[in-house]
Amino acid sequence: MQPHAAERRYLERQIAYARPVFLVLALVDLFEEPSSLRGHHAVAFIAVYLGISLAIAAAHNLHGVDLPSLPLAADIIALSVFLLLSPSVIAFLFVYLFVALAAGTRWGLRRTVAFAGAATFALLVRAALRGPVGWPSVVSLLALTVGTFSAGIGLAFFGDRNRRHAAEHEFLARFSSLMDVDAGVSESLRQLLGELARGFECEMAFLVFRDAEIERIFLWTFHSGDEARLSPDNLPLLRGDGFLLDAPDITVCWNSLESSGDGFGWDRRNGRPLPDLPHMPGPAAKELGIRSFMSVTFDFNRLPAGRIILANSQRRFVPEDLRWLERVARHLSRPLENLFLLRHIRARAIDAERSRISRDIHDGILQTLLSVDIQLGVIRKRLRQAPEPAAEALSSLQQTVRNETEELRQLVTDMRPLRVESADLVDLMRGFAERYRTETGPALDLLIDSAQLQVPDRICRELFQIYRESLHNVKKHAHATHVVVKLWQNDSAVILVVDDNGEGFSFAGRFTGDELDRLRLGPISIKERTRSMGGVLTVESTPGHGARLTVEVPLG
Repeated sequence: MQPHAAERRYLERQIAYARPVFLVLALVDLFEEPSSLRGHHAVAFIAVYLGISLAIAAAHNLHGVDLPSLPLAADIIALSVFLLLSPSVIAFLFVYLFVALAAGTRWGLRRTVAFAGAATFALLVRAALRGPVGWPSVVSLLALTVGTFSAGIGLAFFGDRNRRHAAEHEFLARFSSLMDVDAGVSESLRQLLGELARGFECEMAFLVFRDAEIERIFLWTFHSGDEARLSPDNLPLLRGDGFLLDAPDITVCWNSLESSGDGFGWDRRNGRPLPDLPHMPGPAAKELGIRSFMSVTFDFNRLPAGRIILANSQRRFVPEDLRWLERVARHLSRPLENLFLLRHIRARAIDAERSRISRDIHDGILQTLLSVDIQLGVIRKRLRQAPEPAAEALSSLQQTVRNETEELRQLVTDMRPLRVESADLVDLMRGFAERYRTETGPALDLLIDSAQLQVPDRICRELFQIYRESLHNVKKHAHATHVVVKLWQNDSAVILVVDDNGEGFSFAGRFTGDELDRLRLGPISIKERTRSMGGVLTVESTPGHGARLTVEVPLG
């Protein structure tokens, strides 16, 4: 796994900052040597090397400047030259340790082992050539060899872990960015499963989610190369054992499902190996086309909610792969929970909107059509006996049908998707107010403090829908002669007030949205829209004298 460009820049900046630190230490050690043994060429060389390093570090600290980093080959060449010039082994070791750190960061630990071995051997040859070899010196050379090689490997390991951490951080951040609420659950899961399949070199990826509320299992399946929208399979809870949902605390991998199989795994609660590995049932594996797989659990609110399964790898899985997938699942648990929660909220909002439309049709147009049907039957019987009264009744019915046609047209208009931005909200509210006044509605005063109005677009859409629905309700049910609408914003919230002098609601007093829910009173759709914004709805009603509806939405 390689780090992303942004993470590589971060690692290069670390190397650029570390280089002058080690060179200063080497320079200090050189000045600790007696003047006669100091090696003026070594001092000059390190001084020039340090100057270049400080310039590179300063360039990396400048915003907007993207200069090429000093190649690792240049540091290795500098180390080789310094080995020949330096009279001090300690000064050389400081430079060597920096190059080992840089090599571990750029190359990784395995390739750096060869470099550390070569550098240690070169230092050993240098020490052997500069002095007589005896038993005391052999012991010293052995200690120097072991110490130099071990220290280089230690710094290389640190650099390699830093590189791996940066790559893993970028990998996990990329997964989180795939959880796009605007794209929806299916598209987000398609991108997520596709990224997992590519990252672990697998042909297939599955996400299994157990919905305890409706007692169903949803299965999303991704095949390598899929670009189409994913649609989940809806399965009964009885199929849970086929996806190891009956063993939620088991992390397991099978490299082969043939005969006795080849697998490993552990209990995710304590990391202990499992003596008896759970096996995916043969029928389920055959139905899904699984030959090998890794499976880990993801949680919602710290409780097992489902599994991520990667199948049919192009290489053999090792325990490190399974641990990495386990970390990915832990990292994804919260974004997945938020995504499914949004899916649930949207489903509830859709159901509430359907209920409102159904109720409006049932209480309005349907009742009118039933009444028209009854009256037409009466008129048909009286048509021959009293044609003139029948004609008047038909004319009245025709007007009723026209009114209901207009009502139906308005209902269809309200159902169309509405895009409202903050800059358009005031104009849209004023335009709707003008139409409302011309449609023989009650007198309407619209008071908006537009100078201070700066509201997010999502809240603007919901506020406009509440404003429009409130006025329709006043016109249809309140029989008011005057309505006052106020909209303003303070430092912490935006407030919408709709006040009419009509008949009011069937209840008297002042109630919040939650209190109205418990009493099963009040406008359902407006309550749901207010709740979706995190706002507070208050309804004040005085039967026979009017009502006031207040929506307050926090902006913090």
